[in-house]
Amino acid sequence: MRRRLNLCIRRRSGVGRRAGAALALTALTVPLTVALGSTAQAATASACIAVRGPYQKQAEKFLGLTVDGRQSASDCRAIRAFQTSHGITPNIGYAGPVTWGVMNLVAQQRAAGKNPGKDRKCPTDRGRIACVDLTRQLSWIQDGRRLVFGPVPVRTGRDGHETRTGATKVYWRHLHHVSTLYHVAMPYSQFFDGGQAFHAISGSVWSAPGSHGCVNMRSGDARTYWSLLRTGDDVYVYGRKPGT
Repeated sequence: MRRRLNLCIRRRSGVGRRAGAALALTALTVPLTVALGSTAQAATASACIAVRGPYQKQAEKFLGLTVDGRQSASDCRAIRAFQTSHGITPNIGYAGPVTWGVMNLVAQQRAAGKNPGKDRKCPTDRGRIACVDLTRQLSWIQDGRRLVFGPVPVRTGRDGHETRTGATKVYWRHLHHVSTLYHVAMPYSQFFDGGQAFHAISGSVWSAPGSHGCVNMRSGDARTYWSLLRTGDDVYVYGRKPGT
């Protein structure tokens, strides 16, 4: 069994490769050579840039800063702190499309509050079920109409390796799983669709471009999922991840 389970192996499906959305999180499109000129190659991840980004006002509003569309030193520090905490590189305080894409996603996750299933897209007419909303990059566990845990942020499959949608079940669990394909640790793995599983990662769940199909989780969240779910429990995945 273990040999057949690799990290998020993509099965052939009817879902084709789609064009990325405008705010795709799959590539950093900050024009560093334009923004930094001849010093672009010398820029470091810790440097703070004085250049105004195309999403300057949106970033200022999201962070609770003075919304004037001008890049101040304090603006740059605040944007850079957000980038650092959410795994965005380079973390130079530039309000580009990737940074705004993550901010927009985080805003949707915050808005979900304690009622992530109010859209009623995840079935609640059964017992315990793990819901995954690809659009908001959120997951939670329901027991009927009762919210048991979450919602928590997740990182699902990147463009070309999308997490498959639909109704499945947890069919195999391995606490200390290691991918035989990518040779990386997948703690608290709970497989629900071929090689796709819930599991913990050490990096940021907001970092681009995404997984190879698995539902990546923060360690504490994956540990709680491990304690709550059992083999045979339902999983329902719906929506579409930005940029896929």
